[in-house]
Amino acid sequence: QVQVVESGGGLVQPGGSLRLTCTVSGRTRATYAMGWFRQAPGKEREFVASIGWNGIATYYADFVKGRFTIHRENAANTMYLQMNNLKSEDTAVYYCNSPRSPQSRTAAAVWSWDQGTRVTVSS
Repeated sequence: QVQVVESGGGLVQPGGSLRLTCTVSGRTRATYAMGWFRQAPGKEREFVASIGWNGIATYYADFVKGRFTIHRENAANTMYLQMNNLKSEDTAVYYCNSPRSPQSRTAAAVWSWDQGTRVTVSS
């Protein structure tokens, strides 16, 4: 079983920045892609960004391109999401998981979903 712990969420003003962190433990595959997903109130969970095992292949949802950057440190089993120029529409609970198909940019994921970390963008 895989456990993930997300952190770094909070309240930020529009235009501000946050960095989310995801730490993975447990029985993972030897190599695995990782990704960030989010779910806004009243909406379905959606794909945000993903990164391949070697950190080279990255995919982003169109609505975060140029604002968010995904990064991982395999030695620490940790992944990050640097979020800049945040907008009110970025308000959501953000989740870490391993995407089934990173290139498809869908919310289909391998592991169970945990509680995520809440991001609120508001003035």
